Amino acid sequence: MTAWASSSGCLCTYGQSCWPSASTFAQLQSQVSQPLVYPLPSALACYPPSDPSGNCTAVHANWYDGNWRSSIPGAMEAPNFETFTFQNGTIDACYLNTTITGVCEQGNVPVIGVDARSVEDIQAAVTFAVQQNLKLVVKNTGHDYLGRSAARGSFVVWTHNMKSITYSSTFIPRGAPAGETYEAVTLGAGVQWYEAYAAVNNYGRLMVGGAIGSIGSAGGWLAGGGHSALSPTHGLGVDNAIEISVVLSSGEFLTVNKYQNLDLFWGLRGGGGSTYGIVTSVTYRTYPSVPCQLYTYQANITNSSVFPELVGGLLRFQTQFTDDGWGGYGAISDQQLNFLYLSPNMTNETATATTQAWNTFTASLAPFGVVSAEQISYASSWYELYQAVLSSIVMNGANIMVTSRLLSRDTVANKYAEVADILINCGGGFNTVAGGKVSQFGANSAGLNPAWRNAVVETVCGVTWDDGASSTEIQGMISQLQGWIKAMYDLTPNDGAYFNEASLFEIDWQQTFFGSHYSTLKSIKDKYDPNRLFVVAEGVGSEDWNKNLTCRY
Repeated sequence: MTAWASSSGCLCTYGQSCWPSASTFAQLQSQVSQPLVYPLPSALACYPPSDPSGNCTAVHANWYDGNWRSSIPGAMEAPNFETFTFQNGTIDACYLNTTITGVCEQGNVPVIGVDARSVEDIQAAVTFAVQQNLKLVVKNTGHDYLGRSAARGSFVVWTHNMKSITYSSTFIPRGAPAGETYEAVTLGAGVQWYEAYAAVNNYGRLMVGGAIGSIGSAGGWLAGGGHSALSPTHGLGVDNAIEISVVLSSGEFLTVNKYQNLDLFWGLRGGGGSTYGIVTSVTYRTYPSVPCQLYTYQANITNSSVFPELVGGLLRFQTQFTDDGWGGYGAISDQQLNFLYLSPNMTNETATATTQAWNTFTASLAPFGVVSAEQISYASSWYELYQAVLSSIVMNGANIMVTSRLLSRDTVANKYAEVADILINCGGGFNTVAGGKVSQFGANSAGLNPAWRNAVVETVCGVTWDDGASSTEIQGMISQLQGWIKAMYDLTPNDGAYFNEASLFEIDWQQTFFGSHYSTLKSIKDKYDPNRLFVVAEGVGSEDWNKNLTCRY
């Protein structure tokens, strides 16, 4: 550790006198398998406007493509997290619209890092970061609503290219008795869901995973809990992880499961990403590929006064839907409600029977201005349904901040009307990814927020803005978001929020994200990261740091 850092209690960032020299970085280069990366903002190729440095046409064409964004070390899913706002309100950015400032600034994008392809690469990077006391971030795909994959002037470990996939029909966890086997798949840190789904489908299997194919399968998705449309049937990601491999800040490489380092295995499943170490691979259980039923519903509202009753009714029905095995996603917009639900291995007769009560309810609202249509369809496999319905969903390239709430059975039964008003006001979304099997795991089975075990639906509100918005305008959007946060918190103080789909402005974030598990997670953090190398916004232990997470209190 440098003398400057040890005397200041701060991490070293680019531009400071403590920043390593070129010759020092050259020593790191000799220890890793790939050239060091120098991340740049995603719109850089369009600058300077008079003579673009790269293929600007390709940038415009791919701006909303999650796979394109994840392939660029400096690109974030939400470009607002590539920007940096100074205390005076000035925004350091590199906008896609080159006419706003005419210059491309580095903003919040890390300045140098390691393109990790192996455990040894990560060990070298971590050891270097500790020795030089660098501000470190870990980036997999950059799909993150809290900006945890970026930090101004930082050093990055980029795990995107760790793409190994190994399927085993007789996987035995380390330390397990010989008779304990699983049909499982081990995914390298950089494997994305579209790759994982295709791989296990080749073996006639399916697995619990994210709806967006470009999301990383073995990174922050799992660390935050990992929800899926299949969760009401098979549980969350944390319920399906059998074994995890991780590099600690000491450089030690551990394989953890219920037989080895159980406390860390517990914490890595829901205790937050980039907090305890850098995950290099995860082994998940798989399930037989089976046919799926798809239920789609859309309603147009011709009389706004009936909208709260429709949305409130849907909230009340969430418990029945999830207990019956339906899972999926929906949205509320201008006088419109729509959702798609799926259920594996359900017969057409059961699909009809388990949606009949909802159809009858919505039909009863037809005289009051609800024009609805629903359809049940069949897919021969989960993968076929994924390719046909989910693979084209785009959730990248927009400036966005979101907040979420994990609504309990009690909330949807007793406070549905008040919640419906908030969701209509914010034009919210809802993810039917809890209840059912998720509720059957014990509250302490993983480091996950216990609120998940009582929840039946996750609701989401968000704000977006255009490039070039001033810091004052953005603060106005944030204030609106904070209004929804407070309204939902006041209504549902015990329900919690999903760490991976939330904002930097949640109330009582330790309780909201981690619940009663926080103090245990903090102890695990202190045990496995004594160097305090891993710190992210609103992550476990971050209360010990300043706003920029560069100096300890």
